[in-house]
Order: sequence, then C-alpha cells, then structure tokens
Amino acid sequence: MRTIQNHILKDPETFKNQLLIWAQQFDDVVWLDSNNYEQKFSSYDTILAVDAFTSIQTDFKDCFEKLKEYQTTTKDWIFGYLSYDLKNDIEALSSKNHDDLGFPDLCFFQPKKLFLLKDNQVEIQYLNCVYDELEEDLKCLFENKECHTDRSRNSCGEVKIKLRIHKDEYFQKVNKILDHIHRGDIYEANFCQEFYAENTCIHPLETYQNLNNISNPPFASFVKLYDKYVLCASPERYIKKEAETIISQPIKGTAKRSDNPEEDSLLKLALANDEKERSENIMIVDLVRNDLSKTALKGSVNVEELCKIYTFDQVHQMISTVISKVDSETHPVDIIKSTFPMGSMTGAPKISAMKIIETLEETKRGVYSGGVGYFAPNGDFDFNVVIRSILYNASKQYISYSVGGAITAKSDPLKEYEECLVKAKAMREVLEN
Repeated sequence: MRTIQNHILKDPETFKNQLLIWAQQFDDVVWLDSNNYEQKFSSYDTILAVDAFTSIQTDFKDCFEKLKEYQTTTKDWIFGYLSYDLKNDIEALSSKNHDDLGFPDLCFFQPKKLFLLKDNQVEIQYLNCVYDELEEDLKCLFENKECHTDRSRNSCGEVKIKLRIHKDEYFQKVNKILDHIHRGDIYEANFCQEFYAENTCIHPLETYQNLNNISNPPFASFVKLYDKYVLCASPERYIKKEAETIISQPIKGTAKRSDNPEEDSLLKLALANDEKERSENIMIVDLVRNDLSKTALKGSVNVEELCKIYTFDQVHQMISTVISKVDSETHPVDIIKSTFPMGSMTGAPKISAMKIIETLEETKRGVYSGGVGYFAPNGDFDFNVVIRSILYNASKQYISYSVGGAITAKSDPLKEYEECLVKAKAMREVLEN
C-alpha cells in the first residue's frame, strides 16, 4: 500500500533539479523527463522512482513470462528497462557480439519512493514501510538542503573515444546490406555502430545533465542500477498504453539544424520532401501497424500522423504516430512482447533484418535500442527508445554509445556515415568536453 500526498510547487524547475540530485543517494533510480516538450500523449512532465522494495533481473530466457508474473503479482508501479536482446526470447535469434558493458537483459524494480510531476504539482507516493521518512525527505527537497554526500565524486581524466567500426569497414558493411536489399532479402535494416572508452570514469549525473541540456528531448531518462547507468537523451517514444489505447511513434528520417533561421526552415522542408527518408518512415509504419494488429481489436489500427516533422534542439526528425485499441483483458506485457524490438531499430521484414544486422554489427546492443519506462498499477505503461544515450558500467570503467541509421535501396554509404556522426555529436561533445 502507498501513502499519497500532493503539493503545489512554487518553483517546479528548482524542485526538479533538487529532486534529481537528492536521488543520487539511492542504488536504484529511474528518472523520466519530458523536458516540458509539447506533446499530445503525455501523462506526466517528470517521474522519479527510487529505492527498490522488490526487483527482477534476468537474461532473455523466458524473460517476458518472468516479467508478466512479476508485473501481475506486484500490482504496483514498476520501473526499468528492456534490452534489445530480449528479441532472443521471442524469435529463434541469438546475440553473440562483443559485450563489454555486461548489463542484465531485463531489469525492473518496485520503488519505495515515487514522485510524479505535472505542471506545478507533485504527487508523492511512498510505500507504507517508508512513510515515516517522508517528512524528513520533504524538508530536504523543499528547503534545498544538502541531504546526502555524493559518493561518486572521484576525479576523472579525459575521455578518449574509440570506434568499434572504422569508416572503410562501415562502407563495406553497408554495401553488404545493400546486396541483401537488392537480392530481396530485406527492404530496410537499421545498422548500428559503437563508440567506446575503456578504463575511464565519468560523473554520471553531470554527464546526463550536460547531454540533456544539449538536446532537451521529450523522452530523456537517467537510470542508475548500482554500478550501471543509462544516460539517455531520446527523442523517441517506443510504445505507450493509456487505458485501451496503444500509441507507437517511430522515428525515421533525420536532418541537422542550422543557426540561420532561413536555412533551418529549408533543411526542415527538405526533410519533409525527401523521398528516401519518407520511404524509410513508411516502411517502418507498415511494420508497426502489423505489430500492433497482433493484439489490436479488429479494425482499430490507425495511422494518426504520417511523416510529420518535429524539431528538437539538435536535429529535425520525421515521426509517425500509429494507434490501436486493445481488449481490457489483454495483458500489458503481451502487448510489448508482440511489438518488440521496436521496428525503427530493426528494419523490415523484422526477423530477416535482425538476423542480417546481427552478423554485421560488432557489438551486442544490450540496453541500446531497447526501452526504458514503467508499468503503472492499472497496467498502463510508457517506454522510450534508448537512442542518443551513453551507457556506463562504473565498476568496469567502460563507457559506450552507439548510433545507427536505416539502410534502404536508396542509401549512399557516405551519407549514412555522415548521418551517424550527426547523431553521435551530442554524446561525443559531452564526453570529450
């Protein structure tokens, strides 16, 4: 059982900043932040979940059944991530690529303490077992006190980024994907490459704040699970359930921004009219429609927006919105399982694309191109796509970020490589200062 309090915030922005700093004392943290980005399907502006009461960690084997059981028996808020490699539980696939991060494939926890922010209000939900700590916690938060010491403040040297796949090799691999496309094996594949740094430490909170400030994306998240961190500046929603409505918003199509307003408008217009980018997006919309139809009520799958251009601090993006209705008896985990991994990060047809990218990529994706999010007690959920993100294993002192792009028949390997560098820019800037 949870005790619930509501408070009006005089200064929501200051409270938000204090809340994230305060959260650093806990071993289990999930912070989800919309950065006040104007969007239609938004339940909260920011959520903080800390301090695990119960939790589940597992590899991909039977992971969806285990998650289903955990979600059903907990009947409470649970927060965590689904890694890309859960695909191996759904299809006869494997992940044998290099993995220096060593994150569990799936990780969720039931927080003792929960903060839900919307406009100038915060709803605080504490499990009854920690209710006696609420008054002291609020004193810290509202009086802006330094209520804990940051144990992670050791000094870190400079970060030296290495490439897992070098430029010439990248071109060769993209050409192999193009061979598959010309043979008719696939129409599109999302091909990713890793950038990494070894024997290096970073300050996770500071790094996340810098990354978030560059991008201000609508699906940012800071995840801390003991020594493992996901610092995520994602612009993309994977999937959301709101009562009987399911919403998926795949991104395909990226253009850089310009400081010159006139040039910026032209870049936006060029993206809207780019045939290659539109065809990429439409292929994934078809895939998402097909995935949603597996659990949808007959005739309820609907494309609400097709190839709409959204503008973010770093880039313009082409986003589509696909909606369906489900029966109230359909288990929320089954909806995720039937759509996972998200089409924008795989390709089409999905299984063939996943097999091909597995042979060509050099790194196990792990949390990258999975999803971070939550299940509410009523079975509603919301997950982002883990892109534009830095993954960090503090014990191993290993830092990783990956970027990818959709390869279609019209792809030019050089342009794809340049698009990857545009997507990688924010992470690189933050890490290399």
